[in-house]
Amino acid sequence: MVNAGQRALRFRRPESVLVVVHTPDGRVLLLRRRAPGGYWQSVTGALHWGETPSEAACRELHEETGLGCAGLEPCGPSAWFEIYPQFLDRYAPGVTHNLEHVFRLELPEPVPVRTAPAEHDAWQWMEREAALRRVGSRTNRAAILRCVPDSRL
Repeated sequence: MVNAGQRALRFRRPESVLVVVHTPDGRVLLLRRRAPGGYWQSVTGALHWGETPSEAACRELHEETGLGCAGLEPCGPSAWFEIYPQFLDRYAPGVTHNLEHVFRLELPEPVPVRTAPAEHDAWQWMEREAALRRVGSRTNRAAILRCVPDSRL
């Protein structure tokens, strides 16, 4: 017989992190997801069962860029978003929304990163306004607006 805890482990936890990596002058690191259409995003990933948001942010940052976690900090409130229908099978039946926790890491200047080849096929540092136009997710745009200084001011 399968208990509730074992059943939960089969499904993805409906909670994730988004980490905006940027410089003081407003340059933002984006990664291109290896997927049909190859969309651009900040560091992102699901929390493992039993993992805190801070632990997940640090893990995802290192896995997706090779960067360390010194200076990583929360950036604004967490927000719920609806899970796209094509991804619902990853979650337990009846789960339709995901809670996203936002973090930021400010680096003194752009640095080369090491992406996870299974997840991303390119990376680029770009000005804040260009990054806002490039990302596809509304929550990623909101995080960039909230966490990255506007160099035009």
